[in-house]
Amino acid sequence: MARILSIDYGKKRTGLAVSDPLQIIAGGLATVPTSELFDYLRDYTQREPVECIVIGEPRQPNGQPSENLVRVQQFVNRWRKQMPQIPIELYDERFTSVLAHQAMLDGGLKKKARQDKALVDEISATIILEDYMRRRFK
Repeated sequence: MARILSIDYGKKRTGLAVSDPLQIIAGGLATVPTSELFDYLRDYTQREPVECIVIGEPRQPNGQPSENLVRVQQFVNRWRKQMPQIPIELYDERFTSVLAHQAMLDGGLKKKARQDKALVDEISATIILEDYMRRRFK
């Protein structure tokens, strides 16, 4: 089987997570500058088989689109044009940052580590992937 990759897309940096080849476990992959994201993913998908990409769809708590949604949609459109062999789908990411901070607290990370925004982004991508896999395989 191929992996599932998830993206927590940000204006400056983007968190990534990936499943194991059997699509059972989700784990953080990296946090990359958003300006380098497309090239990073293209290189990664050439090295590792990826079945699909799940990208967080940024919405406000009331369900309205957030300001970052336009950037996400532009990335999705670019991916679909240039890499159509790997499907990409949007997935509701509301509250993933809050859940990431809570996971860091529950994990006993010190305050300095919890302030690492790159780590928060990677954990958020992992939460998106875990939720996606849980719902997909119900």
